[in-house]
Amino acid sequence: MTKKRKRNPNGAGSITRRKDGRYVGMAYVTTTSGIRKRAYVYGKTWDEADAKLTELKSMEHGGIPVPDTDSTVAEFLTYWLAEEVAPNRRPKTYQGYASVVTVHLIPGLGKKRLRKLRTAEVRTWLNRLRQQCQCCKNGVDKERRKPRCCAVGECCERKLSTRMVQYIHAVLRNALQHALREELVLRNVARLVRTPAPTYRTGQGLTTAQAKLVLKELREHRFYALYVLALTMGMRRGELLGLTWTAVDLERGTLTVATNLQRVGGELRLVQPKTATSTRTLPVPGLAVDALREHQERQAQERVAAGMEWKENGLVFPSRIGTPYEPDNLRRSWGPVRRKFGLTHRFHDLRHTCITLLLDLGVPPHVVMEIAGHSDHGVTMQVYAHASLDEKRRALDKLNGELS
Repeated sequence: MTKKRKRNPNGAGSITRRKDGRYVGMAYVTTTSGIRKRAYVYGKTWDEADAKLTELKSMEHGGIPVPDTDSTVAEFLTYWLAEEVAPNRRPKTYQGYASVVTVHLIPGLGKKRLRKLRTAEVRTWLNRLRQQCQCCKNGVDKERRKPRCCAVGECCERKLSTRMVQYIHAVLRNALQHALREELVLRNVARLVRTPAPTYRTGQGLTTAQAKLVLKELREHRFYALYVLALTMGMRRGELLGLTWTAVDLERGTLTVATNLQRVGGELRLVQPKTATSTRTLPVPGLAVDALREHQERQAQERVAAGMEWKENGLVFPSRIGTPYEPDNLRRSWGPVRRKFGLTHRFHDLRHTCITLLLDLGVPPHVVMEIAGHSDHGVTMQVYAHASLDEKRRALDKLNGELS
């Protein structure tokens, strides 16, 4: 008498071999939608399929629902941008994320199934992205009238910066973290991948003497008050150009940083600062109060001169007809001054000047952090608190005196 083969109990799962030689395991599990359905795992060997099936059943016994989405990475990223990023993030942030998704993530990983994305796949793709010449990848040289560089076999090796690769990785990590919260994936595989950290250039601020020369040179400049605020209060370019008169109280000598001018989608917009600590109320130094009073009078004259062309936006530093001022024009106005004194500093280094001079004067770091609007004390100390040559000399002279 032939012994009847014992069947696996319901829910225990089974493993069979397909015609192509691969093994497939099947078990009934509860999905994130609350429905019990068949789930399949695959392996090149029986042991590989059994290991995956065991993990699947372990999740079921532990009460962990299995994602039942079959969407691609591209479909999920499109959904994430529209439903999560657009309503909840600043326009500039959305613009940056959307650019990364369109240019890098969808072409690189878009066709893969979201719930099947593996750590090794993300790591391999990022490594390839880091080594890939963008000229060759995007066919930039082929579009030129006279092909050169990569189009003629002389690769220019124009690769993405370490900072850009890190940013691309961060966008993917944020997207998959949202998928994890919505129970669409079991884990965030991007968090298991490490990318090289970029090295940030430590900006060099002006010396006190150089700062005085700059202010003297700009004394009659239309935006003299703007430069005074940059050097005495360390405000960012967008904060200066987004400053409104309603945020300035010259009688009390205070100023509130509450808006930021940014170019978003091809147009200039006033947006809220990126972090809560960027929104801050500060006392205005006497030099800046005097400069703002003079600037207010100058602006009143410009308003009269513009007549019907004036577009009132309440901005402290608008164009000559009241509209938001183009940030690139501010950078250009700094160029002649920089060249005259042989400086290599960017406009942003005026902010750096303020912060480093405050630290050099012995102002406590936590106070400097609040003036600068940094979100973290470490940013103030790591990026800005570098000792000057004179400070190092004084320190070593003290040690020399002790040892002599």
